Order: sequence, then structure tokens, then C-alpha cells
Amino acid sequence: MLVEEIVNVQKKFFRTGTTRKIEYRLNSLQILKDGIHRMMPEIYAALKKDLGKCETESYMAEVGMTLAELSYMEKHIKRFSARKKVRTPLAQFPAVSYREPEPYGTVLIMSPWNYPFMLTMEPVIDALAAGNTVVIKPSAYAPETSKVIAQLIRQCFSVKLAAVVEGGRNENQELLEQDFDYIFFTGGKTVGRLVMEKASAHLTPVTLELGGKSPCIVCDSANLKMAARRIVFGKYLNVGQTCVAPDYLLVQESVKMPLLKHIRKEIIRQWGKEPLLNEEYGRIINQKHFERLTGLIRDKKCLIGGKDDGVDKIEPTVVDNVPMDDPLMQDEIFGPILPVLTFKDVDEVQEIVERNPTPLALYLFTSNKRDIRRIMNRIRFGGGCVNDTIIHLATSRMGFGGTGQSGMGSYHGKDGFDTFSHYKSVVDKKTWLDLPFRYHPFSPWKDKMIKKFLK
Repeated sequence: MLVEEIVNVQKKFFRTGTTRKIEYRLNSLQILKDGIHRMMPEIYAALKKDLGKCETESYMAEVGMTLAELSYMEKHIKRFSARKKVRTPLAQFPAVSYREPEPYGTVLIMSPWNYPFMLTMEPVIDALAAGNTVVIKPSAYAPETSKVIAQLIRQCFSVKLAAVVEGGRNENQELLEQDFDYIFFTGGKTVGRLVMEKASAHLTPVTLELGGKSPCIVCDSANLKMAARRIVFGKYLNVGQTCVAPDYLLVQESVKMPLLKHIRKEIIRQWGKEPLLNEEYGRIINQKHFERLTGLIRDKKCLIGGKDDGVDKIEPTVVDNVPMDDPLMQDEIFGPILPVLTFKDVDEVQEIVERNPTPLALYLFTSNKRDIRRIMNRIRFGGGCVNDTIIHLATSRMGFGGTGQSGMGSYHGKDGFDTFSHYKSVVDKKTWLDLPFRYHPFSPWKDKMIKKFLK
């Protein structure tokens, strides 16, 4: 079926009102949950082929998080969908006022390759829970996972509710020419700008989940051993191909060398002395990305790591004494390379971080409450952690999203439901009384009443 036909079929189905029914939405989520459980082996195999992920990491960072979002939506969908009364101004007496969510209609979800299952399915879950029909475009860079997602959606749903369009740039272009009711995009800034430009032709609202250079700040009051363990986990998960991975280390001078010593030990503890031989250590997505990353560290002094297998694996790497104008500090790295910068006083941190566009995430390691308040209140960022990395996105009870050049809008849990819903504001005015002061002709007593109510 052609892209235009899919969109038309879904719009026609949406107009029937079927997807607005709570029981229909709940049934759809249950069907999807059953399908994911049934296809778990195929999902694991696809993630292994595309990114070299082991089953534990695939469940922890992809399948398990998807199921958790699904279960959360099933539990709360009735409350999220309920009409909510609000107080009516006295000037509108007698009336009842309320806000009521309604689905946008037919939405497009475009997902990236780095967490190809989770970053596709979580917004799909939110969109279906809100009562929309969905056209899904997985990344062509993760072809095996794309195939599995297409198979899963075909088994679970009719095209009129959810459909997958596979392919590359041509398919992306064709999709963006369609008149969708909402577009949800996760990926890089370049394509994000294109999505926004194309959406403007139809005045289509968008959510953009982008990226950025996320700083990891370590102060002299931090528990250095624990910080190293959690930094290594967050940085080298999915071999650094994570939009919220610590992009660079900003450490207080006095504790730089002790911290790096702990990081070295922690890399060995988690990945062994030869990470390239560790079967649970993933791979770089493709040759182009591999060559870009190896080019970034060529001729650099790597304090830790720096080796590669010549094909698609690069060791967990730490590069010291990186100036702000180095290519490593110009764009998001999106790989297992951690540049190290230093600061003397916490007052310097804001100025250093803000030399780059607004980060998607920020991580701060300290035991000083004053430093926590100072950095959290002064620096703008999408979300983050104090004394940990990346786990802020692993919950359905908080929204996840960027700000500034790191994105717009958020999802997960209630935020996800709200993203794919329009809230109608309605005043249900009663007819047994009609206050006359708003009507012409005006008079002094009407002026007095208006000013009494509106002040």
C-alpha cells in the first residue's frame, strides 16, 4: 500500500470514533504487549545483528523499558482520559467548565537507530493510548530491528490503526509530504530542522527529541569511586550511542587524576582488559559512523583505550586535555569516546557548559548541596541526574525531552499521553438563568457589575 493510501485509510478509520473508546485502546495495548512477549527472541536477535547488544542489555535498555511504559499506560489510561472539571468564574454563572483530552488523529512517528526498538515503541504506545492512529517509520540504519517492528505491528494491528513504512531517505521524504495531524521525531538536529520545515507546510504540530553535548560535572566533594562506576555505565552503554550519554567530562582539577584512575579500573571491571574481545560489548552502527569516530581520536593522546578492530568496534576511550575548539567538543560524539576538561571553581562551570547549545542532559556528581542548587538552578538543560547518569529517562512518572536545540516537547507516562492529545476547554452553560450585564445596550450599573466580576 502506498504511503498516501495508508494515511487516507487511517484518517477515515479515525473519523469513525473507534479509537476514542477506552476499551478499544486498552485492548490494543494488551494485543501489543502479548505480541512483544511472543516475539522476544526475534527482537533480541535483531538488536544483536544491528548493534551487537546482548540479551541483558537489550531487555534492560529496550524491551523492558517498553513493557514498563506499556504497563503504566494500561494502569492509568482511564484516569488520563477522564474529563476534568475546573472552577467556573462567577461571571459565567450558572455553568460547568471542564477540560477533556482528545486524540489528534493520524500521527507520524519517526525513530532513530541507536535504541531502535524502545525509541520506536514507546511513542507508539503513548499515541495509541491517547486514541490516535499511527504511521511508524523506523530507521533504515537498524534494518533487522525495522523488519521485526514491521512484523510485530502487522501481527497485532490492521493498517487502519497502525502501519510501518520501511526504507530510507525517499520514504522519509514521501512521509513528510503528507498531511499528518501530529509528527513525533527522534534523531539528529539536521533532520529535525527538515521535519519542522515540512510540518510547517500543513501547520502540523511536532515533538522533536534531538541531542546535544551533555556535560558530566564532577566536583571535589563527590564520591569518586561511585562516580566512576556510574559514569562508565552511562557513557559506554550501547558503546556511547545514547542521546543522553555523558558527552564530555568536566572535572574539578584537584580530583581529576584520582577520578581517571577509578574510571580506568571501572572500565576493566565492567568490560575486561580487552573490551574488543568481550562479546557483550556492542558495535558501532555502520562504517561511516565508525570512520567518523576513529577520525576524532586519530593523533590524540588517549589516557584510556583508543584502539579499534578496524571494522566496527572501538574501545572505551578517554581523551585528556581537550580544548573547547577541538572537533571532539564541536558536535555530539555519539560513541565510546570521553573527552576530559577541567575547572578550578564551581563558578566556572556555567560559562563552560554554555559555550555549547543547550544540552539534552546534565549530570552532576557532588555531595555539596549548595553546588547542586547553584548548577541545577542556573544551567538550562533537558533533564538529568545528581550523582548518577541517564536513569532519569527510565521512568514513566517523569517526562523526558529536550529544550532549546536539544528538542521540544516531552513524552513518557502522562507527558506522553498529553503529547498526543489536544485538551478541549468547554463551558457548559445552563439556561435557567441569564445574567444580562454582558449584553448591549450598556449602562452604568452594567459597567459596575462587569468591573466587580473582572478584576
